[in-house]
Amino acid sequence: KAQAYALGQAIAERGFILITGACPGLPYECARGAREGGGLSVGISPTLSLDEHVHKYLSPSDAFDVLIYTGSGLMGREVTNIRSSDMVVIVGGRSGTLGEFAIAYDEGKLIGVLAGSGGITGHLPEIVKGFGDKNTGARLVYDADPAALIRKLADIYIAHHYKRPSCFCQDMSPADG
Repeated sequence: KAQAYALGQAIAERGFILITGACPGLPYECARGAREGGGLSVGISPTLSLDEHVHKYLSPSDAFDVLIYTGSGLMGREVTNIRSSDMVVIVGGRSGTLGEFAIAYDEGKLIGVLAGSGGITGHLPEIVKGFGDKNTGARLVYDADPAALIRKLADIYIAHHYKRPSCFCQDMSPADG
């Protein structure tokens, strides 16, 4: 939890906007860190309303400056969350986080992994090996220090990543006839 909170603070210190799945656990701790660090925290809720968010999904609302109610359920929320982000950071996590990682990888995102945070993070190198030669343009960065991870991601994003066209636009020349 302390690593996630520190990650949120590091995101706020850089002036970045935090987007999470608006759920309890590590995403909530990260949102608390960002908000208490003076940053903007956005939650992407799977629900249609605050009432459903809090009572049906038992999810927090107090750490978010903005809650976006997608009504798309847990899996739909993941797509909105990832596609709305310039960079994605994986912290701990289970199957939902693994799904978000897969979306981010396929979308060619710049992905930070908070090493040592448990969950799926320790398994990601092996998972990526299993992708074989699938090149989506995604780039992975690992660090156990939240502030160092955000620094590295910011440097890479500014120097390289945002200049690269979407993985879906690469080599879009017409086929030879």
